[in-house]
Amino acid sequence: MRTMMVAILMSGLWLMNVSGEEKTPAQPVVTATDAAQLPTQEFSWGTLKWICNNKLAPGAQQTVGLTTILPGHGNPLHFHPNCEEVLYVISGCGRHTSEGQTIELKPGMTICIPAGVHHKLTNTGAEPLKTLVTFSSGERKTVFLEANPPK
Repeated sequence: MRTMMVAILMSGLWLMNVSGEEKTPAQPVVTATDAAQLPTQEFSWGTLKWICNNKLAPGAQQTVGLTTILPGHGNPLHFHPNCEEVLYVISGCGRHTSEGQTIELKPGMTICIPAGVHHKLTNTGAEPLKTLVTFSSGERKTVFLEANPPK
């Protein structure tokens, strides 16, 4: 009797799966953006342009942006509670500071900043500092610890 009840229960579960009641995951969609067509945010320290995130590419699990920091300026001290940040220097030079650590950056260098680490980037050169910045979340969060934060 017990074996029969288990068999009936198992066949019921199998029929539920066959009947299509289980939802099929949505197919991933490839999304393309054109940086020339996207808005640029302007600040006293430079510019920021988002080229990929969950708003631009629904379902994206990363955020990617292009930044330009003007000579002698820097972005406000901040941290990201929900993701790490990877920053690649395209051109120019700068100083990255994070919780007592200072790294001098030049073109071709990449730094990885773990989630929660307080940091900022300052342009120490005579030309604009251009970077490609990525985050391990499509919905990156930022907590600013200084005035003049980007929106």
